[in-house]
Amino acid sequence: MVWDDVSMLYGKRIFRRHDAPRDPAPTITRRHRLRRAFVLLSIAVLIIAGAAVVLERVAVAPRLLALYVERRTGGHNAAVESAGRLAAQWLLRADRGDLLPRLDVPAYSGAQPDRLADVTPGADGQSILVATEDDLFTALDRAQPGDVITLLPGVYRFDTRTLQVNRAGTKEAPIVVRAAALGTVRLEFALLEGFLIAAPYWRFENLSIRGVCVRHDDCEHAFHVVGAAEGIVIRNCDVRDFNAHVKINGHQKRFPDGGRIEANTFGNGAPRHTGTPVTPIDLVGASGWRIERNLIFDFVKDGDDYTSYGAFAKGGGDDNAFSANIVLCEHRLRGTRGRRVGLSFGGGGTDPAACRDERCLVEHDRGLLEDNLIVSCSDEGVYLNRASRTRLLHNTLIDTAGIAARYPETTGDAVGNLVDGPLRIRDGATLEDRDNRTTALALLYVGWHPVRRLFADVETLDLRWADAAPTRRADLGHPDLCGNVRAAAPAYGAFDDFLPCLRQAMAAR
Repeated sequence: MVWDDVSMLYGKRIFRRHDAPRDPAPTITRRHRLRRAFVLLSIAVLIIAGAAVVLERVAVAPRLLALYVERRTGGHNAAVESAGRLAAQWLLRADRGDLLPRLDVPAYSGAQPDRLADVTPGADGQSILVATEDDLFTALDRAQPGDVITLLPGVYRFDTRTLQVNRAGTKEAPIVVRAAALGTVRLEFALLEGFLIAAPYWRFENLSIRGVCVRHDDCEHAFHVVGAAEGIVIRNCDVRDFNAHVKINGHQKRFPDGGRIEANTFGNGAPRHTGTPVTPIDLVGASGWRIERNLIFDFVKDGDDYTSYGAFAKGGGDDNAFSANIVLCEHRLRGTRGRRVGLSFGGGGTDPAACRDERCLVEHDRGLLEDNLIVSCSDEGVYLNRASRTRLLHNTLIDTAGIAARYPETTGDAVGNLVDGPLRIRDGATLEDRDNRTTALALLYVGWHPVRRLFADVETLDLRWADAAPTRRADLGHPDLCGNVRAAAPAYGAFDDFLPCLRQAMAAR
């Protein structure tokens, strides 16, 4: 028997003999068409829903998958590499949009020329004027509690000897190193580290500092705070072109606790060609630091693991806080390769020998991340690594891979955050997700960003609300990122009203 046609129609198999007369073509009724369309639509919905479930379980943002795809296809034949690049570009485009550089750094945060501090010497202190590099060395060597060391306008260059800070101030009478106003004094360091601060209660204010090393490995820190140097304040300084602009760590089992880094600008003009850590605020083992109202931008590492952080606290310290900072992982340097993380408790982990307890049972305890704006990170905006009892309160994250909490030691609460991305709890972490506005991963893969659509123009950082602000019921009791008194029903994220921030920017110009 010879068969010439085997087909499937509505689930029934029909066979025709070669010599059998053919029946007239079956009539497909409208009802059958609707049934077929319904079946196909149901299958499509199930496939899409299944893909969404898989994406949420795998919990990999498109930008991170793009990095993985490009890395795994690199080094293969030309066709594989080309396919990998195309896939990575598609994923990045869906998740991040264009990656063109942004030329204007916000003027509404960080160091300000008109932000002046109290400069009255302490009871037994003196007012000391500095006009040369040698004058500054002498003033530091002879400083007494309450002294105010003021650098006269000019450029000061240091390329042979670090500025050692070994004379102790007191809590009641700190020693101050300052310029009369930001922009009048520029310190240029062609040194591994500029200020090495090993004594307590010093304040540094209104200083413009630049790393001018030919090799980036030779400009590690503008400020290195170590050992007994508790109560250090760095305020209203503009610091550029270092690997770790402020480094804080222990020495001889003592840790520099209780410092403050407030209203500064930290950034770089180019990727850092180095294998050492690139983290503008690098805090290891110390406790009780307040890091508030700083602008941190363009901390791109071009070397070794190509991974960098805007700021982290790790190494077994506790009670450190990041509040009302603006972190632009990539701004003028958008589109450069590598991984940038915004703010972190735990960072990439710590060698036990550098930890406060010499074991690092946890990387950090009782940390606070509140009212921060974190934008344009190729990796997570917030990363918690073995960080216990952490509070993430009212932060705004835009164009990042979201918030990630990892490992059983990580515990805490995330409340009132506005996240253009997911909140990922992985590898045994316990983070209470309470009343946050986040974005499902599946939406990111199709280029849909509902959080970004809340704002007037995220590309220019005009973060006024496009329509009504998304609000929640809470009593926060403190000003937001832009200085607003929080409403009884505050907005999700770092600010209720962005207009005061824009007004500050116009005033600064």
